[in-house]
Amino acid sequence: MGARLRVVLDQLVHVVDHDQAAAAVDLTRGLVMTAPSGCAVEAIVPAGSDVPIDGVVDVRRMGLARRELAASWQLGLVGGVGGGLIHSATLMAPLVRHDRVHDNDQTTVTLWGLQAWEAPEAMSRSAVAWNKAMMRRAVKHADAVVVPSHAMAERLGHIAKLGERIRVIAGAAPHEFVIPFDAVARREALSLPERYVVLTGSPSSLAEGFRGAVAAGAHAVVLDAPDGAEPRLAEIASAAGLPEQHAHIRGFLSADDRAAVFAGAAALAATDAVSAWPWRVVEAMTLGVPVVAVDGGVHRDVIVDGGMLVPPGEVAEAVADAAGERSRRLGVLGADRARAFSWVSSAERVWGLHAEL
Repeated sequence: MGARLRVVLDQLVHVVDHDQAAAAVDLTRGLVMTAPSGCAVEAIVPAGSDVPIDGVVDVRRMGLARRELAASWQLGLVGGVGGGLIHSATLMAPLVRHDRVHDNDQTTVTLWGLQAWEAPEAMSRSAVAWNKAMMRRAVKHADAVVVPSHAMAERLGHIAKLGERIRVIAGAAPHEFVIPFDAVARREALSLPERYVVLTGSPSSLAEGFRGAVAAGAHAVVLDAPDGAEPRLAEIASAAGLPEQHAHIRGFLSADDRAAVFAGAAALAATDAVSAWPWRVVEAMTLGVPVVAVDGGVHRDVIVDGGMLVPPGEVAEAVADAAGERSRRLGVLGADRARAFSWVSSAERVWGLHAEL
């Protein structure tokens, strides 16, 4: 009888992080598609969850909803989960003592970003505490901790005593991330102008992006703005020389809406070099949008030659360049680089990780 890989899908109902929730589903689809002969995929989910993935052969529904389950697993109370090969696409996993050698039990987790350590002010106190507590459990009990870039792996090695248990498996753009047929209508519904650049980053880093929009003669569209951040970001834009009515602040958008936004963008500027997987950078490259990013380890790992990596302080000039004469070339280079990332490839590496363990 072949191995069964049990995937934790904790955000099917209660979504804490939209990108990570979608990534978990996309990775699981990839695991089903790439399962070695005789192997299969099962799911472990909180109470009340349905698994919208064909090919998952069994589902273990826990007796607790996601919030309560997260608190329980943080304390090491994992009754009813069972053993076997367990992989979580987040830090949420039943991390307890187990016997990998004799019982063939394995537990691996995934860490997509180091904000809890590097930028805790961007998260709630409870989220920071939970992430750090689960990392302490991972140090004790995880057979491997997966991160999406080598720069993150190096940084995590200084934060947690994981030794050789840190592994690198990249993420990817969402499954079938393409420009929707109604892209123009979606942009109109979002009240977007004809010419704009897309910005991502923390409030403290976005000023350079706003100056880049001014230099490019464009409006600015900020994605993934925290709730309640619009007044502050509008002030930052105004101070950077961008008229308030030219700053379009948006929170999290659906994948189709994001694709529509990117389809009309002159460029993307990623203004923050925090150690985390750059979801929007990969999406922009996938659709051939010119990318400018503040130089940092993760951006360097992901973008390589698929965009412009610039030091802090040089973003504005680079945005004007990327949205102008270099636009076509950068779009082609980014789309070519984006082909290096796919959930099928990531899934194959997850299977390989568990086979190696």
